[in-house]
Amino acid sequence: MSELPKVENLKGMVNYQEGSIVSRTLLDKKTGSVTLFAFDKGQRLSEHTAPFDAMVYVLEGEAEIKISGKPYRLGEGEMIIMPANEPHAVSAPEKFKMLLVMIKSE
Repeated sequence: MSELPKVENLKGMVNYQEGSIVSRTLLDKKTGSVTLFAFDKGQRLSEHTAPFDAMVYVLEGEAEIKISGKPYRLGEGEMIIMPANEPHAVSAPEKFKMLLVMIKSE
């Protein structure tokens, strides 16, 4: 029998770690994944591409997302879609937490 559903506070499910990026996978299915991240100030994910669309939702702090070389500044409560096969990068001008939802189907 599977575990009963329970209410969680997303911000509290992942903690900052000095000089690091911390991630916690909440769901990982063949059709997609949901992952929480906590970025310490100054941390970044270098430019890369993914074969699927992904949504970034900022839970706390402020993030800079570059998509095809264009920078976007996102604050708490804001989201952006990173299109499949477009180069993107994530950086932390300050500490921030985000939820990444990747959809692995067309």
